[in-house]
Amino acid sequence: MNTSGKGLNKGQGRGLGRGGGQGRNKGGAMGTGGYCVCAKCGERIPHQQGVKCTTIKCPACGKTMIREELLKK
Repeated sequence: MNTSGKGLNKGQGRGLGRGGGQGRNKGGAMGTGGYCVCAKCGERIPHQQGVKCTTIKCPACGKTMIREELLKK
């Protein structure tokens, strides 16, 4: 029995998976700056670094805010 932790056979995997998806925003953050916008009433507030816009409620109408760049798509 091999107790050295090294296998005798080499792997033959070819990495043919079809993943590679990058998720939202094509895998990249929006960066600093920009605005959080209410899709309902259009209220805009400056984006705070490290705080997702979707965690903020609109100060005018109470709906969830979204990042301005996503609203324009």
